[in-house]
Amino acid sequence: MSSNIILKIDGLTCGHCVSSVTEELQEIAGVSTVEVDLVVGGTSTATVATETQVESSAFEAAIAEAGYNLVSVDA
Repeated sequence: MSSNIILKIDGLTCGHCVSSVTEELQEIAGVSTVEVDLVVGGTSTATVATETQVESSAFEAAIAEAGYNLVSVDA
């Protein structure tokens, strides 16, 4: 059961931000791929492909660990 989750993230301003968020999200068990669309000065979007059910709290914790704010999670 794979699915794509869309995460809206505030605070990303550069490629390093994208790398930090991508790295943290890829460490979550069940995540297979992460693709981040950077929107400088706005809300960026991360598309996360998962192989198993992942709780939204895991995404929130990973993004917080990278230093950013999760705005919303859309399955």
